[in-house]
Amino acid sequence: MQVVQSTEGPLSRLLDAAEDASPVQAVEAVTDALSQALGAEAVFFLITDVSGRGLVRLSRVQPGEGAGEPADGGSGPGGENVTRSDDEERGVELPFDGGPAEEAVRTQVVQVVPPELAQDRGGEPGSWLILAPVTERGEVLGLLQLSVRKEPDATVLSQIARIGHVLAFVVIANRRHTDLFEWGQRSTLFSLSAEIQRRLLPAAFTCEAGAFTLSAWLEPAASVGGDTFDYSLARDALHLSVTDAMGHGVASALTATLCVGSLRNTRRAGGSLVDQATAANLALHDRATSTATEGFATGLLGRLDLRTGTLALINAGHVPLYLWRAGRVRSIALPVDLPLGLFQETVYGSTDLVLEPGDRLVLVTDGMLERNAAALDLVVEITGSRGLHPREATRRLTDKVLQTSGQGLSDDATMLILDWYGGHGTDRATVAGADPRRASPAAPPPSWESS
Repeated sequence: MQVVQSTEGPLSRLLDAAEDASPVQAVEAVTDALSQALGAEAVFFLITDVSGRGLVRLSRVQPGEGAGEPADGGSGPGGENVTRSDDEERGVELPFDGGPAEEAVRTQVVQVVPPELAQDRGGEPGSWLILAPVTERGEVLGLLQLSVRKEPDATVLSQIARIGHVLAFVVIANRRHTDLFEWGQRSTLFSLSAEIQRRLLPAAFTCEAGAFTLSAWLEPAASVGGDTFDYSLARDALHLSVTDAMGHGVASALTATLCVGSLRNTRRAGGSLVDQATAANLALHDRATSTATEGFATGLLGRLDLRTGTLALINAGHVPLYLWRAGRVRSIALPVDLPLGLFQETVYGSTDLVLEPGDRLVLVTDGMLERNAAALDLVVEITGSRGLHPREATRRLTDKVLQTSGQGLSDDATMLILDWYGGHGTDRATVAGADPRRASPAAPPPSWESS
């Protein structure tokens, strides 16, 4: 396979192709240019499904082709499972099954599938299938899928990995201007309350920095229960929160909107952690008073000093957090203040928790502990998932809650995991958007190789 020797040439052309095209066609322009540069038979971008349990291949419906069946209607023109379709776009759902696509996401290592197995995995007949993570700071946006005639060597795989990283920035930049990516990720329809809730969450659910790795996940109940999580990195501090607004549906989503909006507004104005809690309490109380309704939220609010590892925490009527340290998980009992919004005169105080390198901190909402999931020993599960990157650990633990509760949550289940390494100011050692030392290990055995 002929590959351009200088990476600057093809990378420059890819960026030019993305910028020349419209935001809707930017990724397609990049994959077309990549196909030409590498002599690939087929190149696709597989975007992560909103469920976190698979990928979606987006494609344009050609004139006269027909959109295929809707999400509940079976297969499309090629026999694939059509997740969503309209007159212009088609999304094909590719659930994780332990195969090479899931392995690429999990390990953040480019996967190469030989020709005898490639076609069953979405590749072209007689070609090698390459799956490269599309990742930025540990946040997996999807995979880059290529089919090539000749077995790729290490140089080619390194170049493809770098291009996958560049594609992550193309997706991040262009999704601001279109609903296409959001549309493609949604294998299920959102209610209005779910739409509001999703807009409250940070743009990236995962963040890798020199001193820490953070990842969070929200598994919504059928009737959204008002859960949110948030984080923001300053030069020498990390702000984080997990909140749970009372009630369900649009009412709880609006309470959550006011709560998160107030916390962010005070934080961005330079307010302390106590200032943030105080302002959110007053905002929620004032709304409840003016509308003659009840609207409060519980929450864990934190500010981590990255220089010292000291985490200041406020517990506003929330469930405890968990700390994994030196092989043991324990619940951290903090002084509990009243929930945000109950009483105007509530005074909040913070408690310091000093983290040690190797610690894992786990913040949850009460949906992770709901009565239907009472049989789940969360301490045992946190211990069992310690070897996973926080990105995979959050999914595994919420999946356990779903399995235990019979797949039907009566309340949102939310989890935020923080791994603390210390050494603030030290750079990561990254490969194409992720630090391989922090990635989850390969899942034994690699059953797809013999499938």
